[in-house]
Amino acid sequence: MRTTTLSKLCCPFDKKDLDLQIVSQDTDNNILEGLLTCTECNRYYPIVKGIPMMNPDEYREEKFELPLMATWKQVNGKRTDNFRLASSGESKFAP
Repeated sequence: MRTTTLSKLCCPFDKKDLDLQIVSQDTDNNILEGLLTCTECNRYYPIVKGIPMMNPDEYREEKFELPLMATWKQVNGKRTDNFRLASSGESKFAP
């Protein structure tokens, strides 16, 4: 995903802006892995192999996302507690 794509994306639930946490990039600075977090509802959307996974909650499966989040935690030393929503006022990727 190109960083310029972020300006075209919003949270599919409340149409608010998304914060970006980059986990890995390629040599052209395209985002390979990362996390988009809604500034309003705190839902998170992982970026996997350059593709933002912005599925509705009912189509997401915790068993597939948690191993990825655990890997990122090891890489970045960041917390990835709650599956779909971060606790109020708290970023999903808070240190």
